[in-house]
Order: sequence, then C-alpha cells, then structure tokens
Amino acid sequence: MSTLETALTDLMSVNGAMAVAVADYTSGMIVGSKGSGIDMEIAAAGNTDLLRAQLRTMTDLDLTGPIEDILITLDTQYQIIRPAQNAPGLFIYFVLDKTRGNLALARRKVQDVDRELVV
Repeated sequence: MSTLETALTDLMSVNGAMAVAVADYTSGMIVGSKGSGIDMEIAAAGNTDLLRAQLRTMTDLDLTGPIEDILITLDTQYQIIRPAQNAPGLFIYFVLDKTRGNLALARRKVQDVDRELVV
C-alpha cells in the first residue's frame, strides 16, 4: 500500500511529468499535489466538473462499470484523470509533457499508483 506522499512522488518520477494531484470530486478540493506550471486548485475544480458530467452521462446512457480514466490531449501535454479505485470520491489528475513523456507508460504508472493508493 502506498501513502499519498509516496504516490505523488512516484508519479512525478515519470519522464515528462509536470504535475499531479489527488482531489475530491465531491468538493473539488485537492487532497495533495506536486509539480509546477499549472494552477492545481483551478485544475482540480474544473476536472471535478468534467468527471461529474461523465458520470451523469454514463447514468443517462445506462452504462455500467467504472471509468478507468479520462484522457485529454492538448498540443503540448496529456492530462490523465483517473477515479481512485480504493478511495471512493477521489481522483488522480496527472499532467504529462507531450514531447518528453510516453503516454502508455504514464497511463500504466497512474494505474499502478492507483492500485496501491491509501488515503
């Protein structure tokens, strides 16, 4: 099992990592974060709205099963949003530099960290 601090540090060790946060999608508040270049308070609040909207849409469409992750592709970065499996109501938000990082490896690392996360 991994503590919040260890999880954040592990994700920041990924090549191209820019920032990471664990946030509560019921309130939009950050539980913990690391990195720079992004206002994580604003990002957490905005991504809370995005995650809630996706959950509502899944309900409206009668889709079952959990969201594994949501990927946002920008011109210079990838953003991964992953609802935490073992911490209901929390999600991991990970920002990766598109030119320096490997998306497949980053998604795998987020998945591994999520699996071990204890908050």
